[in-house]
Amino acid sequence: MSSYEPHRMVAHIIKTHGRKGEVVIAARDGLPFLLADGMEVALVPPALKGPRRFVVSACRGEGDVRRVKLNGVDDLAASTPLVGRAVLVRAACLPDDFALRDAYALMGRQLHDRRLGLIGTIEEVMRGPANDVWVVRGRYGEVLVPAVEAFVDGLSSSGPIMVDLPEGLVEEGSVDDSI
Repeated sequence: MSSYEPHRMVAHIIKTHGRKGEVVIAARDGLPFLLADGMEVALVPPALKGPRRFVVSACRGEGDVRRVKLNGVDDLAASTPLVGRAVLVRAACLPDDFALRDAYALMGRQLHDRRLGLIGTIEEVMRGPANDVWVVRGRYGEVLVPAVEAFVDGLSSSGPIMVDLPEGLVEEGSVDDSI
């Protein structure tokens, strides 16, 4: 028995494709498509009987929706019950910047700047073509923070997110310490 490894939800199965067991998988919440050949995935909710983990044997297509072949899923009868399930991947297999893009994990987290202290709480993640933007509300009102590695000093799985924001991004004259 192996020790617990954290997993992250990265996609969901939206439909079957053909009679040979392929499924169509869509990336979740504006994430890029993160599945690759040879990657082990877990599906939730898990099946009561049968396998709970699968290995991706092929990904076809481009963009955030792709046709995927999972080892052991060889026909339509085996792929049909998988529709609607979420796809989880070991956190260790994800790209380094995944934590900056995972909106579910970011919502409600506090943002602390090196120079200004508490900025506020992330209340929304706006998706953008180049990078996401965190909508932070707090003592400086609404602050839009580009979610780029250059500004992030520390991002652990819990607790405040430490940033080093450039001068001028936050209007320092509009402090409301009652928040």
